[in-house]
Amino acid sequence: MHSWLLVSKYTSIKRLLYSILLNAVSTYTQKPKQQSIEVKKNLLYKGRDNRKIFYISGVAQHLSKSHNSMTMEIANGIGTQLSATSGEVVNVKIVPPGLIYLELTHPCLATWLQNLAIACAIQDEKMEISENTNQKPNSKNQNLLNLFAVQYAHARCFSLLRLAHQEGLIKLKEVPINGLEVWQLEFPQPIPWLNNDNQLRLYHPTEGYLIAQLVQIVDDLVCSDVSETINWQKAALGLSRAFENFWSQCRIWDEIKTTSPELAQARLGLVMATGRLLQVLLLEKLGSFAPLEL
Repeated sequence: MHSWLLVSKYTSIKRLLYSILLNAVSTYTQKPKQQSIEVKKNLLYKGRDNRKIFYISGVAQHLSKSHNSMTMEIANGIGTQLSATSGEVVNVKIVPPGLIYLELTHPCLATWLQNLAIACAIQDEKMEISENTNQKPNSKNQNLLNLFAVQYAHARCFSLLRLAHQEGLIKLKEVPINGLEVWQLEFPQPIPWLNNDNQLRLYHPTEGYLIAQLVQIVDDLVCSDVSETINWQKAALGLSRAFENFWSQCRIWDEIKTTSPELAQARLGLVMATGRLLQVLLLEKLGSFAPLEL
């Protein structure tokens, strides 16, 4: 329940980790958050290993300059605070010369995927995108083929969900929200992201890469310090290609539907999460429309 509340409040994983890192730093330094707020700027970045979702912080190196302490000593102190207060959210590892690795736990990642898949963030918080970030592309520079590829991937997501609904793998209902047709998931709730060992069922490399793309794009959407510098058409095209690679190698029907229905439902959850995010990119960032079929 604790990780559910955290992920519900902070749509972006990077913003979530900023918050818990700031809490740990303020406790370690015995200073209020307001006095240590500067430590979060540019001191947390996402790692590139698609087999897991982790972030790296150099905050200990930053603090060692003003605290006359060894970097590893500070890193270990902050790491102890993080493990004590947020162990269900992140696994902490300290790496010389004092980097703090924060790996998202599988239950927390499953909660984040669940929120994205059922569109609670888009529906209620609109992914915290401010109104003035809606940027329509310059028609002279717009690559229509790339835009079509993104629209095709979006339509493909929803055609797969419709088929899964018809075959009884999932159950959807249509709800009108702000003039848009939004499909909400009724069954299964929650999506069976985790196996009996509390590990994510989605272990194929293309699944890991697609999840990493989802995490990165939501981070970029929500974190205002980088949002304006992103090439959103390139980001959307990258997400659509990651989805196509996933779909071409990770089946849902045939023997998977019969022998591993929970895996099929988890993969459909990933399809749903991808469709939601492609919709946001098409409508909010590319100034286009998000077709449900082509």
